[in-house]
Amino acid sequence: MSLHRRNDIRDALLDDVYASPDLSHSLPKYRMPAEEREPRHAYALIHDELMMDGNARQNLATFCTTWMEPEVRALMAESVDKNMIDKDEYPQTAEIESRCVHILADLWNSPEAADTMGCSTTGSSEAAMLAGMALKWRWRDRQRKAGKPVDRPNLVTGPVQVCWHKFARYWDIELREIPMQGERLLMSPETVLERCDENTIGVVPTLGVTFTGQYEDVKGVSDALDKLQAETGLDIPIHVDAASGGFLAPFITPELEWDFRLPRVKSINASGHKFGLAPLGVGWVVWRDSAELPEDLIFRVNYLGGDMPTFALNFSRPGGEIIAQYYNFLRLGREGYRKVQQACHDIAFRLSEAIDRMELFDIIHDGGTSGIPAVSWRFKPDAHPGFSLYDLADRLRTRGWLVPAYSMPPDREDLVVQRILVRHGFSEDMGNLLIEDMRAALAHFERHPVGVPLTAFETGSFDHSGR
Repeated sequence: MSLHRRNDIRDALLDDVYASPDLSHSLPKYRMPAEEREPRHAYALIHDELMMDGNARQNLATFCTTWMEPEVRALMAESVDKNMIDKDEYPQTAEIESRCVHILADLWNSPEAADTMGCSTTGSSEAAMLAGMALKWRWRDRQRKAGKPVDRPNLVTGPVQVCWHKFARYWDIELREIPMQGERLLMSPETVLERCDENTIGVVPTLGVTFTGQYEDVKGVSDALDKLQAETGLDIPIHVDAASGGFLAPFITPELEWDFRLPRVKSINASGHKFGLAPLGVGWVVWRDSAELPEDLIFRVNYLGGDMPTFALNFSRPGGEIIAQYYNFLRLGREGYRKVQQACHDIAFRLSEAIDRMELFDIIHDGGTSGIPAVSWRFKPDAHPGFSLYDLADRLRTRGWLVPAYSMPPDREDLVVQRILVRHGFSEDMGNLLIEDMRAALAHFERHPVGVPLTAFETGSFDHSGR
């Protein structure tokens, strides 16, 4: 290499990042650049673009983990190359996944935790779909044995997250979603029974409804289905969508019967990356026992080096989130989870009290133990503030807060609500800052009335649950 060329390389290495040729012009964004560049330059470009994203800690729309201990970050970095599906090459990661499944089975009071079946997934949506598939397969087997048709399956739910709409469409199932009516914003045992018949593959109560944060009455639904079976012979199973509540109720309201203590509950899904406190990218599904997971849904492959049973929609996926989930189980234990989740509930309740004192809003869910640590509210019926909740959400964004406003599902699309999720890492001080900014926003609207309030269409409101 010529001396001149070596000097050019030396000069480039000494260049300040922002004085370098790489950053002196705009790079192509939708096609691959022709030439390579210094790692620190590529990093700086991407790092700077990401500054345009919001501050995740101020995102009060998401259910997902936005704060984690440094040890979790270290384990994630150490596990970045581990492929969860390759159980022969990474047997200890596979063992940790199995331990997590049994820990959850025990936490959710499985009568035979040692005989349970379950797996990790990329999130609660995938977990819900796997549980739904098992419900359909089991129903189909029962129908065929009885000599009955299998072409019209249905699933009964309350107001559900979009993953259940996807499941019903992808697997050709009629979704009998119970609409909200008047002040009833959840499923009730009576509304469930109105929709059940011999083609019902299962009923799905939600432990932490996305729209309000409230728990649906799993035991009430189970008791109603017990009575239905006694009267008609219809034996309809329950799957509990505990995406959020599955990591809350066992620690905060352990007396609440929603899990495998109810014999009719056959499977449960939960999000490890929500109130399970794991990083984004892990969900869980657990069946009551191995008999509830049809064998023909399990695939076995051996081309990665050993015989590996697999039941998932995804194949290759990272193992770090599972390892981080196990770290949280060991690090916190039942006592630690109780402390963390109770702190979230306490902060949510104090936020609801402060919002209620503003005298503009009716609190739908106050962050108490009848649901997740969330606060949801609407305008009082007689309030005419001259702005909408969408306007309030838009104003709070100027301070970095994402506090979503959205319309409810059928038949209450007329009802617009706003919601705050309180997660691990949201402190009392942050809550006080939020309340101060809400008061400042209300004062702003009083000084500067809104001519035409924003609508849901104009704000592009959408689901933030992060399944």
